[in-house]
Amino acid sequence: MVVVGGGSVAHRRVAGLLEARARVTVVSPEVTPALEALVEPGSLTWVARRYQPGDLDGAWYAVAATDDPAVNAAVAEEAERLRVFCARADDRSASSVWTPAVGRQGDLVVGVHGGGDPQRAVGVRDAVVAGLTDGSIRDRAARSPEGGRAGSVVLVGGGPGDPGLVTVRGQQAVAQADVVLADHLAPQSLLASLPPEVEVIDASKLPRGRSMAQEQINALLVERALAGKRVVRLKGGDPFVFGRGMEELEACVAAGVPVEVVPGVTSAIGVPGLAGIPVTHRGLTHEFVVVSGHVPPGHPQSLVDWTALGRLRGTVVVLMGVDTAGAIAAALVEHGRAPQTPVAVIADGSTPTQRVVRTTLTGLAATLADEGIRPPAVWVVGDVVGLAPQL
Repeated sequence: MVVVGGGSVAHRRVAGLLEARARVTVVSPEVTPALEALVEPGSLTWVARRYQPGDLDGAWYAVAATDDPAVNAAVAEEAERLRVFCARADDRSASSVWTPAVGRQGDLVVGVHGGGDPQRAVGVRDAVVAGLTDGSIRDRAARSPEGGRAGSVVLVGGGPGDPGLVTVRGQQAVAQADVVLADHLAPQSLLASLPPEVEVIDASKLPRGRSMAQEQINALLVERALAGKRVVRLKGGDPFVFGRGMEELEACVAAGVPVEVVPGVTSAIGVPGLAGIPVTHRGLTHEFVVVSGHVPPGHPQSLVDWTALGRLRGTVVVLMGVDTAGAIAAALVEHGRAPQTPVAVIADGSTPTQRVVRTTLTGLAATLADEGIRPPAVWVVGDVVGLAPQL
């Protein structure tokens, strides 16, 4: 396929062609940086000059996407002569082919033809894909396990709590599920939209409270999948960031169950970001470390090198560290961190009750007690904490 032009319009057309696994040649004196980045790995061929007659030899599809109507007309004329399909980006009435707006939801492909009106086609396509994603349009074949379809498991990271921060793929998986095992930190509104025939299992792990054993969760995933169900394990954050996702993946693989991992927005980065706190900043910090605070320094089960963390100059992000905050702050100071290092505590991140409290390492324990901070909360140590108040 030949695309004549290298600007933003050509860029969009090339993206769609590459997604369809086409072999694409771009003819243009200049191209966008994104198109240029595709040349070296061989994703496309770039002929760095203006269009010339003969450039469509051997092609079966052409796109005229320059900002010069005369060049576009010449491309269309050559295409007509060679009996090659040609789409003119500047004049759909002069095109010999109109490309549908294509959307994908899992293995389902939706194509919408807008009668020559691309904006209309895009609008309808987006509405259909959105409906398939959120479950308002039911793909019954995708949900039904009839016909001996093998079951499967999808480990979905639900993000820090706001359902708007779930990935598109994660939302698709939930909408297609027969069974959902959900944590209390997962976006609960996704469960409310599920039809009544979907089995929802509470797999919450409350801090130092009621919880479903990991072995039971693994067994349920495997059991339901082997029964032919599409199973989603929906959890907060990212499955592989203190989410025991690898344990669940290993259990599925050991049982011969197909399993997919859908990464999520981890609260270690997303929650500080929502509070206006970057974990890195040019000229200020070149590293950040994410630490589990579920056991304090000195605990026999702790795997953290607190001595090394105390010597770091960058950002430290602590998850699951409300009850152990005082001990962790003391360890960081003991091993070299300045007592007045800024600390920000973000409670209920991404939810309507989110709040941010600022303090220092030496004042952290008292601040948490005075403010009544309870899990879930993320706290951040480092100079980056001082950036947000300047905004």
